[in-house]
Amino acid sequence: MTDCIFYGGKGGVGKTTCAAATGLRLADEGRDTLVVSTDPAHSLADSFGTAIGPEPTAIDGVSGETDADRGAGESGSLWAVEIDPETRTERYETLARALAADLRSAGIRLDEAEVERIFAAGAPAGSDELAALDLLVEYVDSGAWDVVVFDTAPTGHTLRLFDTPEVMGLALETTRSLRGQVRRIGTAARSAVLGPMSVMTGPDRDEDDLVRFQDRLERAREILRDPERTAFRVVTHPERMAIAETERLVDRLREAEIPIDRLVVNRVFEDPTEGCSRCRSRRERHERRVGEIRATVPDLAVTIVPELADEVQGREALAAIADRLPP
Repeated sequence: MTDCIFYGGKGGVGKTTCAAATGLRLADEGRDTLVVSTDPAHSLADSFGTAIGPEPTAIDGVSGETDADRGAGESGSLWAVEIDPETRTERYETLARALAADLRSAGIRLDEAEVERIFAAGAPAGSDELAALDLLVEYVDSGAWDVVVFDTAPTGHTLRLFDTPEVMGLALETTRSLRGQVRRIGTAARSAVLGPMSVMTGPDRDEDDLVRFQDRLERAREILRDPERTAFRVVTHPERMAIAETERLVDRLREAEIPIDRLVVNRVFEDPTEGCSRCRSRRERHERRVGEIRATVPDLAVTIVPELADEVQGREALAAIADRLPP
């Protein structure tokens, strides 16, 4: 089975760096790995120092051999993709247009409660969350990779991503019911006019797009809640605001039954310059903050990632971070 690792947290704490570094380490350990950015403000390409598009792109410098081609201890392949929400919105718009057309053809008018249930329920979740869930299933079930690492959006987007299956499931259930009624009316009308010929002129009787879409959302929720294959790592840094938001995110993920693997405290200052009182004070402050984080969620493992002097970009810099992160 394909494993999933999610990195989430407040914007700007270093989720992309952690995801890219983890992908690099997994590939170096022989696992075919895909790193996915679901954040609308992508920076994954900057981390790897190479162009990345909306389709999986092989990262240069990492082997693309299969398990059968490589020997023990050799590298796996590393791929990356930055999800482009606009490329996925058409499929959801198609569902809405199909429903609207059916309703108009049958002369059915919806009251405000029905309209709100169908459309407003999905409004809080944008196309980026829907695309992320859809692609989660596609990438995991393809079997093309051993591990898929997700660089998720900032906390607000992440929470909506995990809410989407349940919210959209309710909306789609109502939509399917109404659309079924409309189609029955249309079928009866065709039968009255065309008789036996109506079978040849009726709508496609293959599985409805709405059913397939809802099944994919349910599949996404199943994957997200499976502790045997999914791990969510909350990234933070040693500052009070980030710690407070981290606590809220952990609580929310637990409510959603998402398995949390650990906390990653990024950019911890560890090496003060000798004789620099300001540097020493900063290190002591970060040590206190790390202690606060451990006390806030005592049941979770905590991984410390040091602050680097230079920007984390390219294989060498990512490797330094990867050494601190679990595979």
